[in-house]
Amino acid sequence: MSTIRQQEIIETSLELISTLGIQGLTIKNLSKKIGISEPAIYRHYDNKISILLAILEYFKSKSESMFVQHANNSENTLQRIETIFQGHFNAFEKAPSLVSVIFSEEIFRNEPVLQEKIAEIMDRNSGVIKAIVAEGQAKGEIKPDIESKYLTLIIIGALRMMVKRWQMGDKSFNHGEEVSKLFNTIKALIEVK
Repeated sequence: MSTIRQQEIIETSLELISTLGIQGLTIKNLSKKIGISEPAIYRHYDNKISILLAILEYFKSKSESMFVQHANNSENTLQRIETIFQGHFNAFEKAPSLVSVIFSEEIFRNEPVLQEKIAEIMDRNSGVIKAIVAEGQAKGEIKPDIESKYLTLIIIGALRMMVKRWQMGDKSFNHGEEVSKLFNTIKALIEVK
């Protein structure tokens, strides 16, 4: 559990990333924005990497609660996947700077600890979707002729592409409508009629 100050540092870091990009997240900018000294930030986090790790942990926690909430509910498997799909997009819309962190491969390239954390999040989320897909295949709701791992890749890849498109400046489109259309397309491809 993070302290109030640590949470403030995370939220302010996300604001800086949102307005200045990932390169704008510096300890100097952070201390100035919060109104505390740089050493005060170092009392809570060792460096920028530890702040980014805290942001990833924050996303992981939010993501896991969303997956747990929907992974085993009574909806059919396609409805559960759609709910998770829509929930992630909603989370990114509420905190667009999370997209800048989660989908910024360049900041992870030379930081193994960040790469490991992202891989952990991706593996966990993929595993949940894959399990739901496999369950849907076993129940006859999802076509069984394609391996669940590849259907999972298609589903997650489609979400990632939609989020990236939105992040790259196409934030004006009606995300609810677009995400729904995209998921309906995926559903048409994988659902057993």
